[in-house]
Amino acid sequence: MPLRSFRSGFPPGTGWKGSSVDTFDRVEVMGTWILPIDAPRFSLGMAGGKGANLARLASAGFPVPPGFVLLTSTYRAYVAHNRLDPIVESTLQNLDPEDPSALEAASAAIRERFAAGTLPPDVARALRDAYHALGEPPVAVRSSATAEDLPELSFAGQQDTFLNVTGEDALARAVVDCWSSLWTARAIGYRARGGIAHEDLALAVVVQQMAPAEAAGVLFTADPLSGRRTEMILEATLGLGEALVSGQVEPDRFRIEAATGRILERVLGAKAVSIRARPGGGTVTGAENAAGRQALPDEGIAELARLGRQIDRLFGAPQDVEWAWGGGQIWLLQSRPITSLFPVPEGMGPEPLQVLFSFGAVQGILGPMTPLGQDMARSVIAGAGRLFGVQLTAETQSVFCLAAERIFVNLTGVLQNRMGRRAGPAFLGIVEPGARQAIAPLLDDPRLATAGNPRPETVRRVARFAVPLFFGVARALLRPDASRLRFQQETEARLVEIEARVEAETTLAGRVALLEELIVGAFPWLLPRFGPRFLAGMGSLFLLVRESRELPGGEIQALTLTRGLPHNVTTEMDLALWATAQAIRSDPASLTHMRQGEPGALAADVVAGRLPDVGQEAIDAFLARYGARGVGEIDMGRPRWREEPEPIVQALQSYLQIDDPEQAPNAVFARGAEAAKQALEEMVDAARATRGGWFKARRVRWAARRVRALAGLRESP
Repeated sequence: MPLRSFRSGFPPGTGWKGSSVDTFDRVEVMGTWILPIDAPRFSLGMAGGKGANLARLASAGFPVPPGFVLLTSTYRAYVAHNRLDPIVESTLQNLDPEDPSALEAASAAIRERFAAGTLPPDVARALRDAYHALGEPPVAVRSSATAEDLPELSFAGQQDTFLNVTGEDALARAVVDCWSSLWTARAIGYRARGGIAHEDLALAVVVQQMAPAEAAGVLFTADPLSGRRTEMILEATLGLGEALVSGQVEPDRFRIEAATGRILERVLGAKAVSIRARPGGGTVTGAENAAGRQALPDEGIAELARLGRQIDRLFGAPQDVEWAWGGGQIWLLQSRPITSLFPVPEGMGPEPLQVLFSFGAVQGILGPMTPLGQDMARSVIAGAGRLFGVQLTAETQSVFCLAAERIFVNLTGVLQNRMGRRAGPAFLGIVEPGARQAIAPLLDDPRLATAGNPRPETVRRVARFAVPLFFGVARALLRPDASRLRFQQETEARLVEIEARVEAETTLAGRVALLEELIVGAFPWLLPRFGPRFLAGMGSLFLLVRESRELPGGEIQALTLTRGLPHNVTTEMDLALWATAQAIRSDPASLTHMRQGEPGALAADVVAGRLPDVGQEAIDAFLARYGARGVGEIDMGRPRWREEPEPIVQALQSYLQIDDPEQAPNAVFARGAEAAKQALEEMVDAARATRGGWFKARRVRWAARRVRALAGLRESP
């Protein structure tokens, strides 16, 4: 097949054939073994990760050294020609990927057979012709596997690279050695642990003219440690980049503002070692005295930053770029995704600035949320728009966004609003104090400057929600016990109503429609009822903490007031579980069954109703009340306890081991309540001893009563 013209791109007088003209002569290459590096039709399956990425760069006009790619078909032809597949298959059969010695032995056996093989005649001819068309210069020969440089996995350094290869025979040996490096012990083990099938693999080989490298290194177009997309990290050393990527040298390190290329931080490394091309082929490692010498000049840094921005746009993701600098020119040697970065929501770039916080972290869920949980959360927040007269759907709402199957709350609009700047951080301080602390420094960022006064329509919508909320808070503060009791009664009545409606719907379509109605209506029903009581309770706690700061040991005492907090559904659930354990303890058959069984088997017995009668009835009664809860329960796609009761069984087994009455949950709760009562009296006495003490003491007692009456409702939703 015809080989496309190779473009040199190297300056005249470099010494390579064709370096002073735009193209090399066209040559005919037999078969489908080789394509030039700038061919437009490369794919991962044809050229591997490195080859496909380099081809994409070259086709887009980036400064990539000229060369060609031996396609994966050449690897397969070599394997077939030398009958290597059966050797690989038999060697890897039943191999333990966690046994280093077994991996080394398997690798040695496979690579020995590769080294003994011969190139198929048409592949050998194609390689010779392509090398001749390039001008037979010194070349870099790099492995490019089909499972390499992928967005989700990094195989960097797993296969071999050979630098400054000269001559046809040396090139042929280097190509075979690259193919063989697909079977290093490290690569075999990594793929096995990653679940990548060996039989699906093939390896391409990239052959490129050696770039004249006065300096070389890597550019991360986002900071791989902090995750900042607004900053780039550049590392540079003298000579070839092999010394850096193999960890032999302490490089110069630069932190760069991505948008402008401005150097934010400059740290010069020792650069005590360099690897350089050796005349006649190969490389030589030598000592350097370059601690005070910058490897890459500032103009090269600026050019790399410019290229980095363009590469990001080309690939649509932050990149790890290997480069070389010589003769005043940057050359790009490789680009692959930075796999260590936590992803951002789809379509969200580094600018404009967006402020997000993790919904899952607030809820104690650090792992991914299920698709059902994601959809439900977004639908719930869309329904909340009804409170402000806004009609939204899960798709059109912009408050909850997804990244890495986790939900993040976008606070940008709130923080760019004068009212939101005051209310948002204050609310976060109640829900998640750590998030408030993280956001506080951002309020001074000019990119979050307030955009004038809110529109009148926005003010009206907020007022329609806020005014009733304000009066609700006032009523809760005035009569906290009556307010709490009313909320609890309304909640119970709502649950009974929902259960009745679910039972009445006998078709799948009817239940799905009901589910959607309840999800969208959740916030409009709950927030006007729950919000005032919650704010009154937590606001009273903040008032108490503020008052306590003037008292000796007051802050500790204020927090002690939250011990043994009544009206908390989670605490009530724990006490109900303890009562369940006592019912089991009272029946010898149930007690023996629970103590001797494995949690998984016992959970299956609970679901199937196979426990002794007393134990089964006690657990069934608990699950009838609390079985809709579960681990990570805010994610509605996770199992409920009535579906998978193993956590309840484990808790019961732990409770059944408690023989000391003083360690029983009800006793611990009672001691906490008594400690809270004692702390209050000490705070009141301390307040009385201060100036204006009678009034301060009344304030402390007033706030404490409301904390004890209302703060426990926090778990109610």
